[in-house]
Amino acid sequence: MELQKAFEDAVTRSKQLNERPSNEVLLKLYALYKQATEGDNNNERPGGFDFRAIAKHDAWAEQNGKSKEVCIQEYIDLVDSLS
Repeated sequence: MELQKAFEDAVTRSKQLNERPSNEVLLKLYALYKQATEGDNNNERPGGFDFRAIAKHDAWAEQNGKSKEVCIQEYIDLVDSLS
């Protein structure tokens, strides 16, 4: 299966999991997805008390420098481990 098609399938499966993953896993999925689809996070870090936005920003920023293909494969592998 082509990598992009496998990624799209994994995204669909991630929304149909039987159990809700931990917040840590959800952040990892988010970060890998954003890196795979948008590239490096060059946005300004949110301030104040929006801890959810800060956590999402930081998780994505940790993926900076990774290639699209690597992030796609890591995303697929992570979803496979949750299924």
